[in-house]
Amino acid sequence: MLDFRVKTFLTVCETMNFTRAADRLHVTQPAVSQHIRFLEKEYQAKLFSYQGKKLALTAAGEKLRLAMRQMQSDERLLKAEIQQADLPPVRFGVTIGEYALAKPLSRFLQEHPRTNVEVVYGNTEFLTKKLDEGDLDFALVEGDPASGYASLRYQSEDFIAVCSPKLAFAKEPDQIADLFGQRLLVREPGSGTRKILENSLQAQGREISDFKQYVQVGNMQMITQLLLANCGVSFLYQTAVSDLLKAGKLRKLNLRDFQIRHDFTFIWEKSSLYADRHRQVCEELKAAR
Repeated sequence: MLDFRVKTFLTVCETMNFTRAADRLHVTQPAVSQHIRFLEKEYQAKLFSYQGKKLALTAAGEKLRLAMRQMQSDERLLKAEIQQADLPPVRFGVTIGEYALAKPLSRFLQEHPRTNVEVVYGNTEFLTKKLDEGDLDFALVEGDPASGYASLRYQSEDFIAVCSPKLAFAKEPDQIADLFGQRLLVREPGSGTRKILENSLQAQGREISDFKQYVQVGNMQMITQLLLANCGVSFLYQTAVSDLLKAGKLRKLNLRDFQIRHDFTFIWEKSSLYADRHRQVCEELKAAR
């Protein structure tokens, strides 16, 4: 069981305010300050500093935050391991939806019928934050994994431009600039697919605002429905709409200056006591594709 002063420290990290942390913990503000002073004395380092009137973590405080979050997550798995013989509950995040993991997950559940599984959907930024905070065991994210994580490549997919076959163009699109007269359907900032598009546009001295209009949607299914309704163009992974492309309900736009293939990658904390277990689950899911 983690020391109660560690819980105080993590709560201050979340709120970045001693008063709000005290309210959340149902203790006094002097008690919160006392707990932080104890930890600073224990680790012989300043954990917080003020930048003007704003509280901020020091470099030492950030190192301690990451370590304590990981210990908190490992403690959850340790309790589950002690209390039951089967694999403890598995909590992971995905950015790419059911089309990439539904079948592998169903096979995993058949192999581990007593295992509870929690799947969290979100963009890459959201999931890495949840991973850093110890709320997830691992995550399946788009693109290159950030440094500091252990990783396992899951699969590689084509990232393509897509629209309805009914969408009218002044001329047959040959390059990405030929799409700027259309409405762009795009994911929210922090999404891996948006980042890939932004990077590609930036390499050509372009940006999302070069499109005539845009619709920002935080849900891939909504983007797909808008594409089917002939509301614009979008950029997404081919595997997400492969059935619709085969059925002729959507159309792939072959652009000579936009040919991208990206990896989906499992990531987890290197420092976790359960890093080997996380890798084992990821390898099982990959093998079950």
